[in-house]
Amino acid sequence: MAQQVRGVVARAKGAPVQVETVVVPDPGPGEAVVRVQACGVCHTDLHYREGGINDEFPFLLGHEAAGVVESVGAGVTDLEPGDFVILNWRAVCGTCRACLRGRPWYCFATFNASQPMTLTDGTPLSPALGIGAFAEKTLVHSGQCTKVDPAASPAAAGLLGCGIMAGIGAAVNTGGVTRGDSVAVIGCGGVGSAAVAGSALAGATTIIAVDLDDRKLEGATKLGATHTVNAGTGDVVAAVQELTGGFGADVVIDAVGRPETWKQAFYARDLAGTVVLVGVPTPEMRLEMPLLDFFSRGGSLKSSWYGDCLPSRDFPYLIDLYLQGRLDLDAFVTETIRLDEVEEAFTKMHHGDVLRSVVVF
Repeated sequence: MAQQVRGVVARAKGAPVQVETVVVPDPGPGEAVVRVQACGVCHTDLHYREGGINDEFPFLLGHEAAGVVESVGAGVTDLEPGDFVILNWRAVCGTCRACLRGRPWYCFATFNASQPMTLTDGTPLSPALGIGAFAEKTLVHSGQCTKVDPAASPAAAGLLGCGIMAGIGAAVNTGGVTRGDSVAVIGCGGVGSAAVAGSALAGATTIIAVDLDDRKLEGATKLGATHTVNAGTGDVVAAVQELTGGFGADVVIDAVGRPETWKQAFYARDLAGTVVLVGVPTPEMRLEMPLLDFFSRGGSLKSSWYGDCLPSRDFPYLIDLYLQGRLDLDAFVTETIRLDEVEEAFTKMHHGDVLRSVVVF
């Protein structure tokens, strides 16, 4: 029987979000209903509200979530009610050309639930990243549920569902950061700070955090940055080169996603170094550079999709590190809030006042 729950809905571009009644159907084949325990407020949710993703309003926002499986549909064999899960937005299919080549983190045919959640008048809702977890319960494909150790705090664990995984994965999976590397991270919000933490986990010896906000630089230092650069006080490229013996960093991660920060990343890397773009550009952004510079510097220019993660592999591993005290996920939780405080949390995020506000049910 369908259930009615409270959820945060964006009805129109730029309009304040509202808490409304959401109808969650019983799970169909391959689906699961999850009772959400915590969900982080991510910049992607704000992109949805602002029409920056698409115009399929109304949206049911929220996607960085952890919770408990309440019920499953026909054919679901790897989940059962009571399982503690982190929700992910790349449930791999196993049969596309990427999966068949052994690269499921690039899966080109990921799954979402088939049935829509709706408003009480029957209007279908578009769930953010196929999840829609600013709600007391949500309907997802069973492959979007990754079981992890239930000893983890839901507020911390849920953040692996998007931003923290994107940042750690940008360093470890996409950038291939390893022992002894030098790394620069441009932009130290939630994703960039996670890239700093991931670089520290991987054994990088020089980790340079770059941002305009000294508060964020201080936070990055607590997560493993060995040096900081305030981008508003000088030449970022020159500063990174100076801190790396005049050469530039082995890996530079752009967690902002603007033409100017990408250029900084490109020129701040060592010869044959790697640039990783994990910040999301907007459609109108353009980049113009001499083609010869690409050829003469060599190396790799990469984009990181969701930290090139495989949730079934990476989420349990990172939760184990968290429970061992080796990955401080709690440091990313700036505040816990109620469901009706999401709009206020967007403002705090826009002003750089938080790493993450987390809705706790």
